[in-house]
Amino acid sequence: MSVRAKDTLGGRAAVVGIGATEFSKDSGRSELRLAVEAVRAALDDAGLSPADVDGMVTFTMDTSPEITVAQAAGIGELSFFSRIHYGGGAACATVQQAALAVAAGVAEVVVCYRAFNERSGRRFGSGVQHREASAEGVALGWSLPSGLLTPASWVAMAARRYLYTHGLTPDAFGQVAVVDRAYAATNPAAYFHGRPITLADHAASRWIVEPLRLLDCCQETDGGQALVVTSVERARDLPHVPAVVAAAAQGAGRAQEQMTSFYRDDLSGLPEMGVVARQLWRTSGMGPADIDVAVLYDHFTPFVLMQLEEFGFCEPGAAAGFVASRTLPLNTHGGQLGEAYLHGMNGIAEAVRQLRGTAVNGISGAARTLVTAGTGVPTSGLILTADG
Repeated sequence: MSVRAKDTLGGRAAVVGIGATEFSKDSGRSELRLAVEAVRAALDDAGLSPADVDGMVTFTMDTSPEITVAQAAGIGELSFFSRIHYGGGAACATVQQAALAVAAGVAEVVVCYRAFNERSGRRFGSGVQHREASAEGVALGWSLPSGLLTPASWVAMAARRYLYTHGLTPDAFGQVAVVDRAYAATNPAAYFHGRPITLADHAASRWIVEPLRLLDCCQETDGGQALVVTSVERARDLPHVPAVVAAAAQGAGRAQEQMTSFYRDDLSGLPEMGVVARQLWRTSGMGPADIDVAVLYDHFTPFVLMQLEEFGFCEPGAAAGFVASRTLPLNTHGGQLGEAYLHGMNGIAEAVRQLRGTAVNGISGAARTLVTAGTGVPTSGLILTADG
């Protein structure tokens, strides 16, 4: 077994700017314009100008190339640009890439962004429209003929196994939906502002793919979100309290596919998030008891429960009760179920607001936040902390 090199990234970079468009179901403008609006808002928030930016990171799924966004936003020369694969699994990895670039000295100010018209344009929930001639397309070929055409149908397979393994019913998933919508109800930026739900509402919502109900599934959203990353030293001269990148990680499990990893030994967990969890705890020196706020990727409620278990917040099968206990503040912006589905980027922004003390649903004394990216796919995670 090879010896892993000592992690030297933690504490070298910080998120200093956050900016977003409004979250809607019909933006009425191009994805490029959404990206530029979010980037400019994030730079304004950071107290920086487009001329300060020399790096950009986004998703391979984003339709707005780095150089095009740079030109439209008034950004000049770039010395670093990167894209992360695997859909929502890329979210936290964009900040990891930015932090690595800053720590290595190849860029000084890096903007991470994601923008899409996921409701008025291409709707991921509509499922596979055609199968590409690629390795990923071949993997999908094993499940598409069985009628597994949508993300909900792929997740339903694992969700069913989770319930069977732990002797639970679909009502267990309702705990996540209720918590998310409770926070969304008091967040003016959330699509479901003012609209909390109860466990009875969850149980009464229609089936999408059993055991998933409508209220187990995230929204489809138009919008953009951007983040600005620079060195901790430079961050201290900027307007806001720096959100320091204490640890960052990516992870893919054995027999990993993109949401159809049905040939693993066990379908009741998320091995890719287990890889991320072990790295984050090891490199940060922290553990579950040290986290003040968790922002966990919630495109589907069952995967929030599995993440809590992978990170060791509770024993396998006990996550629904853990969520119900409100022991850990979870998705305080309302999550992707309640605020908006921005492939997890709005969750990173919420973690930053918690550390700044500016979150609408602020947690008193929050100094250590955990953020995760998409599950069921190769993924990523962050621990962000207050400076000092």
